[in-house]
Amino acid sequence: MSNQPPDPLAAVEALLAAVDDGHVLPPPAERVRLREAAGLTQAAVAQALGVRLPSIQAWEDGRAEPKPERLQAYRRLLDGLAQRYPVPSASPATPPPSASTQRSAAAPPVGPSRSAHTDSTSRRATAPRRPGAPTAAAAGPAPQGADRRFANGPLLVIDADDDRRTTGYGVGGLIMEVPAKSIAALVEWALREAHLGAARLHGSGKDADPLLVLTPAACERYGLPVALSESERLASRLPEGHKVLEQLDRADWQLTKRGFGPWARIYRPAEGRQRQCVQLCIPSWNALDTRTWGHSAELGPAELARVLGVYASRVMTPRGSTAVTGLELMTALNPPTRASEADTEGKRHKEHRPGSLGEQPMDCAPCEAPDGHPLLAGLPRFHQRGPAEMLFEEAYDWARELTDAECMQRHLVGLDVNLAFGAAANGALVGLATPPVHVTDPDFDQALPGAWLVDLSHVDLSRVRVGKQWRRLQGALLPSPFTPTGERPAGPAWYATPTVAYAVELGYDVAPLEAWVREESGRFLDGWYKRLRDAYIDTMADLGVGEKQSPPEFLKSMVDYKGNDPHTAIVLDAIKSTVKGGIGKLRERARGGGWRPGQAWPALARPTWRPDIRAVVISRARINMHRKMLNLAAATGRYPVAVLSDCAVYAADGPSPLDVLPYDADGKTVPGSFRLGVSPGMVKHEGTQTTLWAEDVREKHGQVLNLARYIKTGEVTATDDTE
Repeated sequence: MSNQPPDPLAAVEALLAAVDDGHVLPPPAERVRLREAAGLTQAAVAQALGVRLPSIQAWEDGRAEPKPERLQAYRRLLDGLAQRYPVPSASPATPPPSASTQRSAAAPPVGPSRSAHTDSTSRRATAPRRPGAPTAAAAGPAPQGADRRFANGPLLVIDADDDRRTTGYGVGGLIMEVPAKSIAALVEWALREAHLGAARLHGSGKDADPLLVLTPAACERYGLPVALSESERLASRLPEGHKVLEQLDRADWQLTKRGFGPWARIYRPAEGRQRQCVQLCIPSWNALDTRTWGHSAELGPAELARVLGVYASRVMTPRGSTAVTGLELMTALNPPTRASEADTEGKRHKEHRPGSLGEQPMDCAPCEAPDGHPLLAGLPRFHQRGPAEMLFEEAYDWARELTDAECMQRHLVGLDVNLAFGAAANGALVGLATPPVHVTDPDFDQALPGAWLVDLSHVDLSRVRVGKQWRRLQGALLPSPFTPTGERPAGPAWYATPTVAYAVELGYDVAPLEAWVREESGRFLDGWYKRLRDAYIDTMADLGVGEKQSPPEFLKSMVDYKGNDPHTAIVLDAIKSTVKGGIGKLRERARGGGWRPGQAWPALARPTWRPDIRAVVISRARINMHRKMLNLAAATGRYPVAVLSDCAVYAADGPSPLDVLPYDADGKTVPGSFRLGVSPGMVKHEGTQTTLWAEDVREKHGQVLNLARYIKTGEVTATDDTE
C-alpha cells in the first residue's frame, strides 16, 4: 500500500465528476439562452454535433436528452458558452426565464390545453404588465431562432375582451398586452416594439415579416367587419373608402394590389435594407380555408397560435393560402439574387444568383401555354388544341373493369403514395433563368428539361424492359404511362422530358419531331422538397408514426393516427396542401372578372410562373406511379384496377395492404414497387371496400366510375363524369 498522500486536486475532480453524473446538462431554458447569446442557430448546432434539427429542438424543449455518443460534445459546447456568456442580472422589466414555462417554439405542443383565457386572467391578476411586454411567465429567451430582433417569434394571434383590452398570443405560450388602438397603430407597434418575425431561410433571402392573426373580437375592436359582405367576399377585399383604409392612408401605410383582404399585406417602402411590412390574417374572412386548415379558424387564440407557430417553424411563416406559401417557400430557399463581390469602392451590388429562377418572368413555350395565354391570341376563338399542339402532363385518372379472377377476390385495397408530388420534385432537373430554345428533328437528351413532340404510340406494355430484362405482361390491364387517362396515345404528342425518358427506359427508341428545351438547368426544388419532407416526417412523428417501423407496426400506428392530436393533424394537412398547392401555383390560371382570353393576368408577371416546372414534377409523379405498378405486376402478376393521382386500387383476398404487397420475413418487398412506410414516395393504406361494393356502385353510376376516388369511405357523393 502506498504511503503517498492523496492528490487533493484529483480528489476534487473525481468529486465533481460524481456530482456531474446526475446533472450533466443545464436546464432546457438555459440551453436556449446560451445558444442564442452566441448567435448560433439550431441548424448550426445540429450540423456541428452530427444530428438532425428536430433533435436540437427536442433537447431545448426539454422533451428529450442527448444519447451518450452526443452527450459529451453537447455538454462541452454548453460549458464553453456558459464561460463566455454568464447569466445576466435579472431586471424588473424582464424577469428571468422559468424552465417550467419557457420552451423552444421550434416544435411547441399543439394538442389541447387549458383555456388560454383562464391562464391569461390569472397572470393579469398576479403579474401586472407594462404595455407591449410579455407576461412574466413567458418572458425570457427568444422562443424562435437566434435573432434577438424576433425574440417573440414569427406571429401573434390578436384577441380582445369585452372591455376592449387587446392581447396577443404567440408561440411557446407567449402572451403580450397589445397597446395599439387602431390598425395603423397595430402595424407600427408590430414593427417597432413587438419583436416579431423570423430569420431568413437562406443567406441571400429576406427575413419573414411579422404575422398578425385577428380574431373576430379583434376585428370588432379595430373597426373591421367580422365577416365580409357578399360583394366584399366576391372582390376578396374591403371596398374603397372604408374607414380603416382611410386611416392607413393617413398614416402613410400602403396595401398591395390585392387590397385589404383575408391576407392583407401592409407596408411602407423599405428604408435601405430595412423592410417595413406586416402580414395580416383574418380567419373569419376565410383566410384559413377549411379544405387545407380544417377547423383551425374555430380554435381559441392560444391554440391557433400554437398550430400556426408549428407550421411557421417547420415550413415558413404563412404568406397567404398554403398554395401561396408553398410558392413563396421556393423563393425563400432559392433567392433570385445575391450580393456581389465588393467593387473598387468597396460597395456590393445586387446580382443574379446562379441556380435560381432570376428576378424576371420567363416566357413559356407555345405548347406549354394554357388556354387563354397571350401567346395563343392568334388562334381561332373556339379552337381546341390537341396533344400535338399542347403539353398535357397531368396526374392519373384511370379505371378499368375487373377481370373474372379479380371479381372472385373479396376485397379492393387502396394504396396511397405519401407526398407524391414532393417526392417527384426531389432531384427533378428543371429549366432555370433562360428562355426555351426551339429545335427541329432533335436527338432526345434526357439531361435537357423541356417539351418534346414525339410519337410514343409504338410502346407496347405487353413487352417491356423491367430492370435489365425484357418481360411479357398483360399490357391491357395497365394504364399507359403517357396519358393521364391511361389510354394509349394515337400519334405524336408533346411530352415533358421525364415521360419520354421513361419510354426509353421501357426499351423503346424515340424520334422527336421538334422540341422546346432549356439549356440552363438545375435542381431548383431540392431544398424545397427537403424542408417540406422534414416538416412532414417530424409532424407524423408527433402523431406517433415513425420512420423505422416495420410494415405491421406502421399500419397499426396509422389507425386513427390523426386522433392522437387533432391540432397536430391540422398542421399535417396544411403541410401536405403546401406541397400540392405550391406545385399547382407554378401554372396559376387567370382568376376574377374582367379577364378575356389572350390578355395577360397578374400571375404571368412572376418569375415563379413556370408551367414547364409543374409539367416536369407531375410527369415524374405519374411515371413514378407507373414504374411501381409495373414492377409489382412483373413480380406478382397483380395489376391495378383503378388509379387516381397518387392512389392505386388492387383486388386482394384480404383487406390489408399486406394482402397486396409480398413482404418476406425480413420486411423486404418487390424492389422498385410499393413499400409501406411514412417517407415521401412510400405508401399508406388509403382504404378497403368489397368487390360487391364495386359491382353495386358501378351498376348505379356506370363502368367509367373511378373506384380509387371513393375507396377511402365507400361513399359515392356524386356521379363521376371523369372531369
